[in-house]
Amino acid sequence: MASLATVFHRFVGSKAYAEAGTRVAARREHDPYVLRAIPNEDIYFFVKDINNSRVVREADPQARGACWKLIAAAGLGVLLFIGVLLPSAYGLMAGYQIQNLKQEQQRLMTERAALEVEEARLLSPQRLEELARMQSFVDPAPQRIVYLEGDKSGSLAMNKTAANRQ
Repeated sequence: MASLATVFHRFVGSKAYAEAGTRVAARREHDPYVLRAIPNEDIYFFVKDINNSRVVREADPQARGACWKLIAAAGLGVLLFIGVLLPSAYGLMAGYQIQNLKQEQQRLMTERAALEVEEARLLSPQRLEELARMQSFVDPAPQRIVYLEGDKSGSLAMNKTAANRQ
């Protein structure tokens, strides 16, 4: 990774490298244990402390509008994202609901079949005869049977028992 000093040396430093080479060669002749130079050791950076405590930031009239535009754009993006994901989420929820309804339908069909079997058992002629014997029911005498006749006015049943009592 190149630092600013390395970039500077790329354009300007070729002369400095030639001069440094002659200096190092002269030093080596004088002292054989001299190490090579550290890259960019001839650059000195002076750091000046800057105190900005008394500086007041000037208001930027365009920054406020830019912030509101960014907020509106982000809100619109979120609404668009939700709008894109909403149909798939609704479809997923509808799928769960369909599966629950299918399970409930299967349970109700099983319950209905069980109730039909129970009804058939309870309404069987053998059971009805047994109940009639237990409660001592008897068939009515033939003269006690009243057949209802249709009326010409359109009513289908007449109260024959009240007429017979009088």
